[in-house]
Amino acid sequence: MQSETLSAPTQIATLERILYVRLPCNPIFPIGVVYLADHVHKLFPQTEQHIVDLGTVPPLDYGRALDAAVDAFRPSLLVYSWRDIQIYAPVGGRGGNPLQHAFEVFYARNPLVKLKGALGGLRVTTAYYTELWRNLRLIKRGLRRSRRHHPNPRVLVGGGAVSVFYEQLGHSLPAGTIVSVGEGEALLEKLLRGQSFQDERCYVVGETQPRDRMIHEKPTDIEKTACDYDYIQAIWPEFEYYFQDQDFYIGVQTKRGCPHNCCYCVYTVIEGKRVRINPADEVVAEMQQLYRRGIRNFWFTDAQFIPARRYMNDAIELLQKILAAGMEDIHWAAYIRADNLTPELCELMVATGMNYFEIGITSGSQELVRKMRMGYNLRTVLQNCKDLKAAGFNDLVSVNYSFNVIDERPETIRQTIAYHRALEEVFGRDKVEPAIFFIGLQPHTHLEAYAFEHDILQPGYNPMSVMPWTARKLLWNPEPLGSFFGEVCLAAWRRNPSDFGREVMDILEERLGRAPLESALSAPMGQPHQRQLATISS
Repeated sequence: MQSETLSAPTQIATLERILYVRLPCNPIFPIGVVYLADHVHKLFPQTEQHIVDLGTVPPLDYGRALDAAVDAFRPSLLVYSWRDIQIYAPVGGRGGNPLQHAFEVFYARNPLVKLKGALGGLRVTTAYYTELWRNLRLIKRGLRRSRRHHPNPRVLVGGGAVSVFYEQLGHSLPAGTIVSVGEGEALLEKLLRGQSFQDERCYVVGETQPRDRMIHEKPTDIEKTACDYDYIQAIWPEFEYYFQDQDFYIGVQTKRGCPHNCCYCVYTVIEGKRVRINPADEVVAEMQQLYRRGIRNFWFTDAQFIPARRYMNDAIELLQKILAAGMEDIHWAAYIRADNLTPELCELMVATGMNYFEIGITSGSQELVRKMRMGYNLRTVLQNCKDLKAAGFNDLVSVNYSFNVIDERPETIRQTIAYHRALEEVFGRDKVEPAIFFIGLQPHTHLEAYAFEHDILQPGYNPMSVMPWTARKLLWNPEPLGSFFGEVCLAAWRRNPSDFGREVMDILEERLGRAPLESALSAPMGQPHQRQLATISS
């Protein structure tokens, strides 16, 4: 616990010079690096630290910016944060829309469209591997440059991408690199104290091997206090970058962990199933520091803002204290399990300025929600959305749907359409944005285990590969409905690419109709033995 970790620092810790390097990614506030530097400063105030955020640097200047930071700071320890690798998403980037290109190749009937998809896919693949190799080169470049100033600099690599692909990345990182999975505070603390850190979720390239199922091990508990942004501003020259425009949402974490067991999600293993609540007073104190700097938009970066009903009182306490702090002109957004709302919570959400939230119900069929181990009660979600509307919420809600995952069939599609239309009736069509995803099969999930059991994938496969023969299996869209969904998505991109999600729902309703809402909300108990997941097409 925090009281134990605040013992006197060792001499080793006071001599370290830590350079945090946030590898290039979309301009999202680097809360992981910020929290890590803040934690170290509170334990070892004499340790010199510096942050360089390559996400704020033009691509042609990455190498020069890294060299300049290393030469100016002369680090003895480089800590790299690597956020993104996976590319399966229905959004633009990396030379285009990867999902669209894949569907054009796999499902288009027109040879010219197939060719267009192939060329687009080639651009995406080239950009993907270019980014992968570029980040690896930056890690090695920083290490080489540091050796000019320090005889034996150390390297620690962590972040979201590393936590998912830690086994594969180890083959490409320099020998001696410490590969960190999940939260890095306890690992870095032990490293600075000169203590053994092998019991943390990590391994050393060329010296140790990752333990079997290491990512599933319980994270070390850390008691979180308010980030000291005066200190962070002093060690991070690019700090003001995220404060220039009012459209940035600055991340604030209110808890860690996710207790759920969704079949395709890796969050619950990275963050652990035990939910650890940050004290509300500390969260508010952190927000107030940002508020005084002009920030009015906050994103609660939790896996789920209200992960289960037992944490509703914690959410109520936090929102009440935000109100009491007088931050009346803020807005905030989060992922929210809407089945855990109450009328009181709804009123507090509106009063404190929530202007956007995402719910990942995945399907509007209660039967499929149950089979995917989501733990949602769709009837409760719908009622709570009505309570939220009654409380005065008039802003945008994004609803994540992942078609064709488990036992999808025309009837469950019709049920999803019925459920989505019910949400539109609550909030208004223009306020409900359907985000259409096809699951990117992730390592360490139940879906991956299923793929092994049914010879869809073989142990030892490369989950970082985007070669067509692998990508078609990792982008989960199995037959017999795979071609149907591919055709529907292609039609949606042709008809209205700027409103892809709503267009998909409209086309599905045109072709299949809509089920009675009650059938979407009901999943009969005592069903015959559950059918297996559909087989992926070859």
